[in-house]
Amino acid sequence: MPKRILFKNIIILLLISCTGIISPLAHAAPCYGPTMPEKNQFFIGGQTYSVLKRYLIHDYGKMRSLQHFLLISYGLTDWFSVDLKGGAGYIKQHPGSQDEIDYPTYVGGGYGFRIKAFDKNKTKVIFGFQHISIHPYSIEVNNVKHKAVLDDWQWSLLASYEFPLCTPYLGTRWSRMDYIHWTDDVRKLKKSDVTKSVGAIIGVDIPLGEKFWINLEGQFVDAEAVAASINFRF
Repeated sequence: MPKRILFKNIIILLLISCTGIISPLAHAAPCYGPTMPEKNQFFIGGQTYSVLKRYLIHDYGKMRSLQHFLLISYGLTDWFSVDLKGGAGYIKQHPGSQDEIDYPTYVGGGYGFRIKAFDKNKTKVIFGFQHISIHPYSIEVNNVKHKAVLDDWQWSLLASYEFPLCTPYLGTRWSRMDYIHWTDDVRKLKKSDVTKSVGAIIGVDIPLGEKFWINLEGQFVDAEAVAASINFRF
């Protein structure tokens, strides 16, 4: 086996192992799609991510969120990229039969990586890991202070095929989106429904010339969510 391929396989195994340790401790986020930067290349972009529905365990109800990010990706190699994002978002949490708690927009961010596991004859297979954390403003309801954090984690596996006018992709993911909730100073972790952790992904990259492209993505089964971004390579 060539040394380059052996090295690549070792890195993939190490990253999967490390991610497997991290995610159960914290444990979905939008994928960045199959367009990856080459070695020493930067991508930047602007993204909107709308989580329409994500169910929580027990009687904790469900969550919604709208998030806006500046995206930055950097190619460490031709097959491995680091993905960072920073921006803002809000959380809406509907706890069963009670009134919805609406946390105003404040800071958020995330990080992740993508590995190009296969690239041949216009077909790509991409393995990725992504995390988002949203920290909205705290609010007071009936003289009780409510503070919240949204923690969003995923592993994803995508397959794409490049056509002249677009690059559609399909995939699957394992994800969690947890609601960390404080009432006054009492903290409680309210996990997403563990029976809905495996989801489906469908998306497309649409080029707008040599340097710009649009990414559109929908997520189903584990969550109901959509993402859109415009991106630039340099």
